[in-house]
Amino acid sequence: MSAPEQQQEEKLRLGGMALRNGLLVHGPTHWAAAVRTRDGELRVASGRKPDFGGRATEAIPGVRGVTKLAEAFAVIPIVKRALPEAKLPMQDAKTIGAMLGAALTAQAVRASKPRTIARETAVGMIGLAPAVLALRGGELASYHGVEHKAIAGYEQDEDAADTTKEHDRCGSNLVAPMIASTAAGSVAARRMGLRGPAAELLVSLGSLAFAAEVFAWTERNSDTAMARLLRLPGHEIQRLFGTREPSEEQLEVGRAALEEILRVEGAAA
Repeated sequence: MSAPEQQQEEKLRLGGMALRNGLLVHGPTHWAAAVRTRDGELRVASGRKPDFGGRATEAIPGVRGVTKLAEAFAVIPIVKRALPEAKLPMQDAKTIGAMLGAALTAQAVRASKPRTIARETAVGMIGLAPAVLALRGGELASYHGVEHKAIAGYEQDEDAADTTKEHDRCGSNLVAPMIASTAAGSVAARRMGLRGPAAELLVSLGSLAFAAEVFAWTERNSDTAMARLLRLPGHEIQRLFGTREPSEEQLEVGRAALEEILRVEGAAA
C-alpha cells in the first residue's frame, strides 16, 4: 500500500460531548456541533479549536492530558456563541442547584472531621450527584448514546444505529482514577501541611493529569485484563445511567455533527 493510500485509510481521532439537544464533536483541529431546535429544525455549526499546546505536549506525561482537556472545554463557549440554540449539559436550574448543594455538602463533610481516604472518597462521590441528575432528566443521556454510537460507527465503518451505546474512550473512564487520586492527594497534602485554595488546585490538577494518563494507558493496552478492569467503573456508569438508546431522530443529529466534523477536518487537511 502506498503512503497516500495508507493516510487516506487512517481514521481521525474524534471526541465529543453530549448536549441536551444535540451533539458536539471535536477532531484534531476543529469542532462541529448539531442540535435540534424546539421547532424541530436541525442546526449545524463548526469552527477551529483553541490551541493551548496540545500537540506540543503530546510527549510529556501528565501535561498532555491536561492541555487536551483544556482545549476541549475551551470549545464550549465558542460553540454556544456560534450556535445559541445549543443547550449545555449543566444548563438547567435543577442541575445548577444540585451542584451548589453538592459543594456545600462536600464542605460540610470535610469540615466535620480530619480528612481520611474514606472521607475524601465520599466527597468525590457526592460530587457526582449533579452529573447523575443531569443524565437522569431530559434527553442528555440519549444524546450521550448518540455521541458514542456516531463516533463508533465512524471508527468501525458501520451505521451508528448498529453500534453499542457504550464506548471505551468515554470520559466516564476518568471518574474512578480521579476520585481515587484526589482522595489520596488531599490527605497527603494535609499531612504535609499544605492547605488553602492553592493546595486544592494543585491536587485537582495532579489528579486530572493522573486520570488522563490512566485513560491513555488503557487505550494503548486495551486488550489487557488490567485495562478492562480499569475501564469497568466507567463502563458501568455508561450502562446503568450515563447513556440511553437514542431515537432515529436523535441519531440524525449525530450523523449531521459527524458529517460536519469530517468536512471541516478534511478541508483543514
